[in-house]
Amino acid sequence: MSDSQIIFTKAGNVALITLNRPDRLNAWTYRMSAEMSETIDACNADAQTAAIVVTGAGRGFCAGADISDNFKARLDGNTDTVAPARTGADWVTLVRRSKPIIAAVNGAAVGVGLTMILPFDVILASDRAKFAMAFVKMGLVPELASSHFLVQRMGFGHASEMCLTGRLYTAEESAKLGLVDRVVPHDALLSDAIALAREMGANPSPQLRWIKALLTENGSETDLAAVQQRELERLDAARASPEHREAVQAFLEKRPADFTRKGA
Repeated sequence: MSDSQIIFTKAGNVALITLNRPDRLNAWTYRMSAEMSETIDACNADAQTAAIVVTGAGRGFCAGADISDNFKARLDGNTDTVAPARTGADWVTLVRRSKPIIAAVNGAAVGVGLTMILPFDVILASDRAKFAMAFVKMGLVPELASSHFLVQRMGFGHASEMCLTGRLYTAEESAKLGLVDRVVPHDALLSDAIALAREMGANPSPQLRWIKALLTENGSETDLAAVQQRELERLDAARASPEHREAVQAFLEKRPADFTRKGA
Protein backbone atom coordinates (compact mmCIF):
# COMPACT_ATOMS: atom_id res chain seq x y z
CA MET A 1 0.00 0.00 0.00
CA SER A 2 1.33 3.44 -0.91
CA ASP A 3 0.16 4.91 2.40
CA SER A 4 1.41 2.02 4.52
CA GLN A 5 3.10 2.87 7.81
CA ILE A 6 5.75 0.21 7.30
CA ILE A 7 8.06 -0.70 4.42
CA PHE A 8 8.61 -4.39 3.68
CA THR A 9 11.66 -5.55 1.71
CA LYS A 10 13.77 -8.69 1.46
CA ALA A 11 17.53 -9.11 1.68
CA GLY A 12 17.80 -12.62 0.31
CA ASN A 13 16.03 -14.84 2.81
CA VAL A 14 15.88 -12.11 5.50
CA ALA A 15 12.73 -10.00 5.78
CA LEU A 16 13.26 -6.32 6.62
CA ILE A 17 10.37 -4.43 8.24
CA THR A 18 10.96 -0.67 8.45
CA LEU A 19 8.67 1.54 10.53
CA ASN A 20 7.82 4.35 8.14
CA ARG A 21 6.61 7.55 9.79
CA PRO A 22 9.95 9.37 9.81
CA ASP A 23 8.36 12.81 10.13
CA ARG A 24 6.94 11.66 13.51
CA LEU A 25 10.02 9.64 14.55
CA ASN A 26 7.94 6.57 13.65
CA ALA A 27 5.49 7.17 16.48
CA TRP A 28 3.38 4.04 17.04
CA THR A 29 -0.23 3.85 15.85
CA TYR A 30 -2.83 1.09 15.90
CA ARG A 31 -2.51 0.86 12.15
CA MET A 32 1.27 0.45 12.33
CA SER A 33 0.79 -2.30 14.90
CA ALA A 34 -1.71 -4.14 12.71
CA GLU A 35 0.54 -3.86 9.65
CA MET A 36 3.54 -5.17 11.60
CA SER A 37 1.55 -8.12 12.95
CA GLU A 38 0.18 -9.02 9.53
CA THR A 39 3.65 -8.83 7.98
CA ILE A 40 5.26 -10.98 10.66
CA ASP A 41 2.46 -13.53 10.24
CA ALA A 42 3.13 -13.57 6.48
CA CYS A 43 6.88 -13.99 7.02
CA ASN A 44 6.30 -16.89 9.38
CA ALA A 45 4.14 -18.59 6.73
CA ASP A 46 6.68 -17.99 3.94
CA ALA A 47 9.15 -20.86 3.46
CA GLN A 48 11.53 -18.48 1.66
CA THR A 49 11.90 -16.26 4.74
CA ALA A 50 14.38 -17.49 7.33
CA ALA A 51 14.48 -14.56 9.77
CA ILE A 52 13.18 -11.02 10.33
CA VAL A 53 14.83 -7.66 11.07
CA VAL A 54 12.86 -4.63 12.29
CA THR A 55 14.23 -1.08 12.05
CA GLY A 56 13.03 2.50 11.65
CA ALA A 57 13.10 5.02 8.81
CA GLY A 58 14.89 8.32 9.32
CA ARG A 59 16.60 9.30 12.56
CA GLY A 60 14.28 7.54 15.00
CA PHE A 61 13.32 3.95 15.67
CA CYS A 62 9.99 4.59 17.40
CA ALA A 63 9.42 7.56 19.72
CA GLY A 64 6.51 5.92 21.53
CA ALA A 65 2.79 6.03 20.90
CA ASP A 66 1.40 8.80 18.72
CA ILE A 67 -0.20 11.14 21.26
CA SER A 68 -3.02 12.25 18.94
CA ASP A 69 -3.73 8.82 17.45
CA ASN A 70 -3.72 7.04 20.79
CA PHE A 71 -3.89 9.01 24.05
CA LYS A 72 -5.80 12.12 22.94
CA ALA A 73 -8.29 10.11 20.87
CA ARG A 74 -8.97 7.78 23.80
CA LEU A 75 -9.44 10.66 26.24
CA ASP A 76 -11.82 12.32 23.77
CA GLY A 77 -13.80 9.10 23.42
CA ASN A 78 -13.06 8.96 19.70
CA THR A 79 -13.46 5.23 19.18
CA ASP A 80 -13.28 5.60 15.39
CA THR A 81 -9.54 6.35 15.58
CA VAL A 82 -8.81 4.07 18.52
CA ALA A 83 -9.15 0.97 16.37
CA PRO A 84 -9.02 -2.60 17.63
CA ALA A 85 -5.55 -4.13 17.50
CA ARG A 86 -3.78 -7.22 18.74
CA THR A 87 -3.75 -7.37 22.51
CA GLY A 88 -0.43 -7.17 24.31
CA ALA A 89 -0.55 -10.88 24.99
CA ASP A 90 -1.09 -11.56 21.30
CA TRP A 91 1.90 -9.40 20.28
CA VAL A 92 4.20 -11.15 22.72
CA THR A 93 2.92 -14.57 21.65
CA LEU A 94 3.39 -13.66 17.98
CA VAL A 95 6.98 -12.55 18.54
CA ARG A 96 7.97 -15.46 20.75
CA ARG A 97 6.49 -18.00 18.28
CA SER A 98 8.02 -16.25 15.30
CA LYS A 99 11.04 -17.11 13.23
CA PRO A 100 14.18 -15.41 14.59
CA ILE A 101 13.44 -11.69 14.92
CA ILE A 102 16.04 -8.98 15.53
CA ALA A 103 15.59 -5.31 16.37
CA ALA A 104 18.01 -2.93 14.63
CA VAL A 105 17.46 0.21 16.71
CA ASN A 106 18.67 3.18 14.68
CA GLY A 107 17.51 6.01 16.95
CA ALA A 108 15.18 6.81 19.83
CA ALA A 109 13.15 3.85 21.16
CA VAL A 110 10.76 5.20 23.78
CA GLY A 111 7.71 3.71 25.51
CA VAL A 112 6.05 1.22 23.18
CA GLY A 113 9.01 1.74 20.84
CA LEU A 114 11.02 -0.14 23.45
CA THR A 115 8.43 -2.48 24.96
CA MET A 116 7.47 -3.96 21.59
CA ILE A 117 11.06 -5.16 20.98
CA LEU A 118 11.86 -6.48 24.47
CA PRO A 119 10.54 -9.97 23.53
CA PHE A 120 12.64 -10.03 20.33
CA ASP A 121 15.47 -12.55 20.20
CA VAL A 122 18.24 -9.95 19.90
CA ILE A 123 18.33 -6.16 20.18
CA LEU A 124 21.13 -4.45 18.24
CA ALA A 125 21.56 -0.73 18.79
CA SER A 126 23.22 1.98 16.74
CA ASP A 127 25.66 4.08 18.72
CA ARG A 128 23.14 6.90 18.11
CA ALA A 129 20.23 5.03 19.71
CA LYS A 130 18.55 6.09 22.94
CA PHE A 131 16.06 4.25 25.14
CA ALA A 132 13.44 5.23 27.69
CA MET A 133 10.58 3.65 29.61
CA ALA A 134 8.77 6.98 29.88
CA PHE A 135 5.32 5.69 30.84
CA VAL A 136 5.44 7.32 34.27
CA LYS A 137 5.98 10.71 32.58
CA MET A 138 2.62 10.25 30.82
CA GLY A 139 0.82 9.06 33.93
CA LEU A 140 0.82 5.47 32.64
CA VAL A 141 2.42 2.12 33.43
CA PRO A 142 4.41 -0.30 31.22
CA GLU A 143 2.69 -2.82 28.93
CA LEU A 144 3.38 -5.67 26.46
CA ALA A 145 4.76 -7.79 29.33
CA SER A 146 7.65 -5.32 29.60
CA SER A 147 7.59 -5.45 33.41
CA HIS A 148 8.63 -9.10 32.92
CA PHE A 149 11.06 -8.82 30.02
CA LEU A 150 12.79 -5.70 31.35
CA VAL A 151 13.59 -7.46 34.63
CA GLN A 152 14.82 -10.50 32.69
CA ARG A 153 17.12 -8.35 30.58
CA MET A 154 18.36 -5.79 33.13
CA GLY A 155 17.69 -7.20 36.58
CA PHE A 156 15.26 -5.87 39.18
CA GLY A 157 17.20 -2.82 40.33
CA HIS A 158 18.10 -1.46 36.90
CA ALA A 159 14.58 -2.11 35.60
CA SER A 160 13.12 -0.30 38.61
CA GLU A 161 15.35 2.72 38.12
CA MET A 162 14.59 2.94 34.41
CA CYS A 163 10.82 2.70 34.88
CA LEU A 164 10.51 4.87 37.98
CA THR A 165 12.64 7.75 36.65
CA GLY A 166 11.45 7.60 33.02
CA ARG A 167 14.83 8.98 31.99
CA LEU A 168 16.61 8.56 28.66
CA TYR A 169 19.52 6.10 28.40
CA THR A 170 22.26 6.13 25.77
CA ALA A 171 23.04 3.04 23.72
CA GLU A 172 26.27 2.51 25.67
CA GLU A 173 24.47 2.74 29.04
CA SER A 174 21.78 0.37 27.80
CA ALA A 175 24.32 -2.23 26.67
CA LYS A 176 26.22 -2.02 29.96
CA LEU A 177 22.99 -2.63 31.88
CA GLY A 178 21.92 -5.54 29.65
CA LEU A 179 18.96 -3.82 28.00
CA VAL A 180 20.44 -4.21 24.52
CA ASP A 181 22.65 -7.03 23.35
CA ARG A 182 25.17 -5.14 21.24
CA VAL A 183 26.03 -1.59 20.16
CA VAL A 184 27.42 -1.16 16.65
CA PRO A 185 28.49 1.86 14.56
CA HIS A 186 25.42 3.50 13.06
CA ASP A 187 26.46 2.84 9.46
CA ALA A 188 26.98 -0.87 10.17
CA LEU A 189 23.69 -1.42 12.01
CA LEU A 190 21.57 -2.88 9.21
CA SER A 191 24.34 -4.96 7.67
CA ASP A 192 25.22 -6.44 11.06
CA ALA A 193 21.56 -7.17 11.86
CA ILE A 194 20.98 -8.84 8.50
CA ALA A 195 24.18 -10.89 8.85
CA LEU A 196 23.08 -12.10 12.29
CA ALA A 197 19.60 -12.90 10.95
CA ARG A 198 21.14 -14.96 8.14
CA GLU A 199 23.36 -16.81 10.60
CA MET A 200 20.35 -17.73 12.72
CA GLY A 201 18.16 -18.49 9.71
CA ALA A 202 20.69 -20.93 8.30
CA ASN A 203 19.71 -23.35 11.06
CA PRO A 204 16.66 -25.65 10.77
CA SER A 205 13.43 -23.72 11.17
CA PRO A 206 11.47 -26.19 13.38
CA GLN A 207 14.35 -26.42 15.83
CA LEU A 208 14.70 -22.63 15.94
CA ARG A 209 11.05 -22.30 16.91
CA TRP A 210 11.32 -25.10 19.49
CA ILE A 211 14.36 -23.47 21.10
CA LYS A 212 12.52 -20.15 21.27
CA ALA A 213 9.60 -21.91 22.94
CA LEU A 214 11.92 -23.47 25.53
CA LEU A 215 13.55 -20.14 26.31
CA THR A 216 10.10 -18.53 26.66
CA GLU A 217 8.61 -21.27 28.84
CA ASN A 218 11.69 -22.03 30.95
CA GLY A 219 13.30 -18.59 31.26
CA SER A 220 11.66 -17.81 34.58
CA GLU A 221 10.50 -21.31 35.55
CA THR A 222 11.58 -22.36 39.04
CA ASP A 223 10.44 -25.98 38.77
CA LEU A 224 13.52 -27.70 37.32
CA ALA A 225 11.62 -30.93 36.77
CA ALA A 226 9.16 -29.03 34.55
CA VAL A 227 12.08 -27.40 32.73
CA GLN A 228 13.66 -30.76 31.96
CA GLN A 229 10.34 -32.32 30.99
CA ARG A 230 9.75 -29.62 28.37
CA GLU A 231 13.30 -30.07 27.09
CA LEU A 232 12.89 -33.84 26.82
CA GLU A 233 9.63 -33.49 24.89
CA ARG A 234 11.25 -31.12 22.39
CA LEU A 235 14.37 -33.30 22.23
CA ASP A 236 12.30 -36.36 21.35
CA ALA A 237 10.64 -34.39 18.53
CA ALA A 238 14.02 -33.12 17.33
CA ARG A 239 15.59 -36.59 17.30
CA ALA A 240 12.75 -37.84 15.10
CA SER A 241 13.01 -34.91 12.69
CA PRO A 242 14.43 -34.99 9.14
CA GLU A 243 16.58 -31.98 10.05
CA HIS A 244 18.41 -34.02 12.71
CA ARG A 245 18.89 -36.88 10.25
CA GLU A 246 20.33 -34.46 7.68
CA ALA A 247 22.70 -32.90 10.25
CA VAL A 248 24.06 -36.32 11.28
CA GLN A 249 24.41 -37.48 7.67
CA ALA A 250 26.19 -34.25 6.69
CA PHE A 251 28.63 -34.64 9.57
CA LEU A 252 29.45 -38.23 8.57
CA GLU A 253 29.87 -37.22 4.93
CA LYS A 254 32.01 -34.21 5.90
CA ARG A 255 29.79 -31.70 4.09
CA PRO A 256 27.66 -28.71 5.12
CA ALA A 257 24.14 -29.64 6.17
CA ASP A 258 21.41 -28.60 3.74
CA PHE A 259 18.20 -28.14 5.68
CA THR A 260 16.32 -27.10 2.54
CA ARG A 261 16.77 -30.43 0.77
CA LYS A 262 13.79 -32.74 0.41
CA GLY A 263 13.19 -34.76 3.54
CA ALA A 264 15.24 -32.41 5.71
